[in-house]
Amino acid sequence: MSDERFHRAVYVISVAAELAGVHPQTLRIYERKGLVDPARTGGGSRRYSDADIALLQRIQQLTNDGLNLAGVKRVLDLEQRIAELEDELARARAEGQAAVDQVHRQYRRDLVPLHQSVTLYKRG
Repeated sequence: MSDERFHRAVYVISVAAELAGVHPQTLRIYERKGLVDPARTGGGSRRYSDADIALLQRIQQLTNDGLNLAGVKRVLDLEQRIAELEDELARARAEGQAAVDQVHRQYRRDLVPLHQSVTLYKRG
């Protein structure tokens, strides 16, 4: 599924609740607690995306594991921070590798000048 489609808010609260396996009132509580932030229509109706549904399922998993909503919020915040740091680390590694590759290309150029040619010597 494309990222754009995954984040497109299309589900009304009753459908989102059913997909997440919770009561619509539970979704309102999650929103009040800052766990989920659904999109709103011009008239103020909530609309949920597939990304929101995945988040709601994660919240359910954590609460089923025994966490209260404050603990769930903390875990979700930490998971988000970890994802950000992993992205940052991947970028830093790629930049570091590009710098190393550039230095290695420079070494090769210094060690084997391109303007030299091979001269064959015959034994007499």
